[in-house]
Amino acid sequence: MKKETFIFDIHEIEQTALYFNKLKETCRVFTFTGPLGAGKTTLIQALLRASGVRELIISPTFTYVNIYKNEVDQKFYHFDLYRLTNLQEFIDLGFEEYLYQPESWAFIEWPELVFPLLEREVCRVTLNYADELSREITIEVIP
Repeated sequence: MKKETFIFDIHEIEQTALYFNKLKETCRVFTFTGPLGAGKTTLIQALLRASGVRELIISPTFTYVNIYKNEVDQKFYHFDLYRLTNLQEFIDLGFEEYLYQPESWAFIEWPELVFPLLEREVCRVTLNYADELSREITIEVIP
């Protein structure tokens, strides 16, 4: 497992997303944890734009998942699991099938309940406030 930590200014979100875009070669699933307002959704939106998604990117807070495609027909599943209460709910909704699909990536906010399903090709991202305009990011890559 590879682990690194760095700090970025929120005005550098697009450059930070480009760094994450390179990690897609190793990771199929990206999890994002951190306090409310730390920038999980904002970072995922920037990462989707860096991946070639051109449509409006919104938070799936009430739908649990939004599906996006880029110009080369790659799929991106953006999950927000804040309102789910257990792993079985995730499975019952059929979301387990979205993980590890060919030519697709999953970005999961509030992922703690699905960690048992994520054993390989995972990039665990933890965001914390460094100060008002900066965030500390810790990245753990599980090949």
